[in-house]
Amino acid sequence: MTQCCFLRVHPLFFWFWSFHRRMALALCLQALCSLGGWLSLYISFCRLNNHRSYEWSCRLVTFTHGVLSIGLSAYIGFIDGPWPFTHPGSPNTPLQVHVLCFTLGYFIFDLGWCIYFQSEGALMLAHHTLSILGIIMALVLGESGTEVNAVLFGSEITNPLLQMRWFLRETGHYHSFTGDVVDFLFAALFTGVRIGVGAHLLFCEMVSPKPKWFVKVGGVAMYAVSWCFMVSIWRFAWRKSSKKYHTWRSRRSEERQVKHNGLLKTH
Repeated sequence: MTQCCFLRVHPLFFWFWSFHRRMALALCLQALCSLGGWLSLYISFCRLNNHRSYEWSCRLVTFTHGVLSIGLSAYIGFIDGPWPFTHPGSPNTPLQVHVLCFTLGYFIFDLGWCIYFQSEGALMLAHHTLSILGIIMALVLGESGTEVNAVLFGSEITNPLLQMRWFLRETGHYHSFTGDVVDFLFAALFTGVRIGVGAHLLFCEMVSPKPKWFVKVGGVAMYAVSWCFMVSIWRFAWRKSSKKYHTWRSRRSEERQVKHNGLLKTH
């Protein structure tokens, strides 16, 4: 009797196993194609900018991914849905899966580049590692792509500004009004979106019964990394603001001294 039941159940079990195996292979293929695409784009930038450093080409790739991922994740979150603040833990949509695979390939490329060239510290490597694990977790579970996509949007919205800041510094245009605007927008967006909106998203994730407990732990870890970045950004902003203020005070003092000594000619 037991053997007969096993024979009846076995074909159904085999079908599910075969289906999930095909799905896993399809996801791996998408991620590998994405990785190959980003690597090819990097090689192309290296050839086009052979007078520049390798980091210049890598940051062009990063800028490109930032712009594309912002547009795609914004479309998913604001138009295609579902809304991440009300539907965390929802089943992944086909578009979410494609975007997650698209981004997974990039993060694997960038993490490998950072490790090979030893260009980043432990905090950035931890951010990339958590991002890769979070995306893989959502793809394997087949759910929670909604909030992972929202985290992607919040993480990448400041990325183009960060790359612009680096390019301005490399070309000698950072200490200008444009550099000040880029720094201000970067700090404001990081504080408002990644810290402010991110806190609300994390709260919705924690109180919802749908997401798995380890998905919630991953959300806490990503938010903690954002706070570590935030502390560094605030310290930098304070130092830069203090330096500009003291420079302004010194200039004003010199102007008053010139006027007081009668050395400033009037026309």
